[in-house]
Amino acid sequence: MIHPPTILSLIILALALPAHAAVNRQPADSAPLKFAATEIERAAKDAKQPVPDVTLSVTPDAAQSYRIEREGAKVRVIGGDAAGAMYGGLDIAEAIRTDTLNTLKDSENKPHIEKRGIKFNIPLDLRTPSYTDSSDAAQANIPEVWEREFWIDYLDAMARHRYNVLSLWSLHPFPSMVKVPEFPEVALDDVWRTKAKLDDSFSFSGKGFVRDEMLANHEVVKKITMDEKIEFWRWVMQQAADRGITIYVFTWNVFTYGAEGKHGITDDLGNDITKAYFRASVREMVKTYPLLAGMGITAGEGMPHDMDSKVKERWLWDTYGEGVRDALKNEPKRDFNMIHRFHWTAQSDILDAFKDYPGTFDFSFKYSVAHMYSITKPIFIEPLLEGLAPGRKTWLTVRNDDIYTFRFGDPAYAREYITNIPPADKIAGFYMGPDGYCWGREFLDRNPAPGKRPLVMEKQWYSFMLWGRLAYDPSLPDSHFERILAARHPQVSSTHLFTALQSASQVMPLITRFFWGDIDLKWFPEACWSHRKSKGQGFYTVRHFMEGKSMPGADVLNILNWRTRLTKRQPMEQTTPLDIATALEGAAAETFAALAALRESAKQDTELQKTVNDCEALAWLGRYYAAKIRGACALALFDANGDKFEQDAALRHLDDALTHWKRYAFIRDAHYVPALYNRLGHVDITALIEQVTADLGIARDWKPGTLKDDGKRGGTEKGFRQ
Repeated sequence: MIHPPTILSLIILALALPAHAAVNRQPADSAPLKFAATEIERAAKDAKQPVPDVTLSVTPDAAQSYRIEREGAKVRVIGGDAAGAMYGGLDIAEAIRTDTLNTLKDSENKPHIEKRGIKFNIPLDLRTPSYTDSSDAAQANIPEVWEREFWIDYLDAMARHRYNVLSLWSLHPFPSMVKVPEFPEVALDDVWRTKAKLDDSFSFSGKGFVRDEMLANHEVVKKITMDEKIEFWRWVMQQAADRGITIYVFTWNVFTYGAEGKHGITDDLGNDITKAYFRASVREMVKTYPLLAGMGITAGEGMPHDMDSKVKERWLWDTYGEGVRDALKNEPKRDFNMIHRFHWTAQSDILDAFKDYPGTFDFSFKYSVAHMYSITKPIFIEPLLEGLAPGRKTWLTVRNDDIYTFRFGDPAYAREYITNIPPADKIAGFYMGPDGYCWGREFLDRNPAPGKRPLVMEKQWYSFMLWGRLAYDPSLPDSHFERILAARHPQVSSTHLFTALQSASQVMPLITRFFWGDIDLKWFPEACWSHRKSKGQGFYTVRHFMEGKSMPGADVLNILNWRTRLTKRQPMEQTTPLDIATALEGAAAETFAALAALRESAKQDTELQKTVNDCEALAWLGRYYAAKIRGACALALFDANGDKFEQDAALRHLDDALTHWKRYAFIRDAHYVPALYNRLGHVDITALIEQVTADLGIARDWKPGTLKDDGKRGGTEKGFRQ
């Protein structure tokens, strides 16, 4: 039901005469509308045409919804709530920037996905690490996340792109965020960072992330008391709320970083002191931060993998469940959302343990495991959808452990992925982000501009915008995003820029659906790499490509299955490896063709030049993978029939692959530094030329009959148990 806009009217008037119109707000205390007003005002300063009167009003209706109405020379936005009115105001600001305000039509808008979030493994302190902390990016970001400028930039970008959930992930955040009266020694003043040189020997389980030598050789990057820390995080949460964003804190369990050894606290699940400490810490987290929307919890990785999930869930209830109940005794109307991840546990045991939870209780599932850039309709969630308890919903963890370095963006892929997400009766929302990289400020750039480094969200603004905007409204056409590119880079053909970004972005999904490693430490397509401790592989050779598996649900033949069908003259009813190679070659060719029209203008536009460089790097990587697949196919045939022709073909393709990798390494490493990643180890693209070259030796020395196909393929993480 639509009510007249007299219930709550928040009016912004922009005089229609000059383009540089002043913006007035009435009343002045609506923070989301203030944010939209600022965006409109900023856009109006550079407007090409006069800016008409704009009215933003709020009439209670569906959350985040809004209507845009034209009344002659005036534009009217009516939001169902303040967030909806803010989004409508952001539409107006965008229309001013893209010079389309005069053609803006009446519309009604509501979110396709209600909760659209970012997953941020937050590096709080040496003493309270997240999963990402044993990496260059996280270490560089420890001081950044304690600066107000960082969060203003971060939350502004989220709101502009229509994200409304921020999830902060930490192994054990409590000592850096709350004071617990029963355990006063736990609260940590100041912010520490180690000066010890990190390496790739850290575990994948989260254990041993704080070593004695790291503590002994540390620096204080910020002097700050615990009370000041609490004030800081309250401020962050208020800034988020002012932009329509809610914040959640996620933990893995059981970790006691920052508290270990104090008051008798250990990471032993059977330690009653530890249980009391966790319960009190959760209570204080809820009470200390009234704007905290909820918490996410995990029955791992600090619990034994083979432990009975009933035991795990009893521990989580006794600590997190009871801690929330304690906190809400004096706030019975507060809905504090608990999100329990489907990870190393079973749904029935979760529900049994948390049957008395006093608020919204959801699940969480890794939707594409670690690779959102693979296929647009992953099948891993199907058992969950069939077995999800009636009335329950799950969040989707949408992991991007595919592209850390480059600018990219393909609206067609994002749109199809988003529209394939199961409906709202089973899905609460999503949060998107990596486990193997830190989405804070960007520290990969070899030649950064003076001053503060840009946020990853600012550098990769186009891809962040696509996912946020399309998650709100997947009907936005490609032409909409092309106009945004045109406004940002007016001196070049937006059609060519759009095509370059879209074509370059196809490389990662194509190669990952063909060569599958489910979690990030098993497959990093930027480097054809896995962590060296992952079955001792490191770089994936041509032999690995011959023996590898394709992504479940991708309908792609791996090389051994393709070879079997070929030699038995069976029909190819799925996408073949050679089809993937052809598609990769096509994506690269389209990228290079589009870049040709951009190169001259890019010399005068720093961001455009960086975008051109990134697209070119991805195109060379696509050509590398295409040639490597062709080489692996030919070598697999030589293995089967001993035909020297096939071996010679393999050598030609692998020599081409080496040439393409050298070009990729040259352009990538001219602009970015090698890096230590927490889930991959040290990655150096130029140094890998030696291993790329070694593929030629493997092919040259190959003996027919070496491959033994036992039909077994590596598995995919099982994310749901009934």
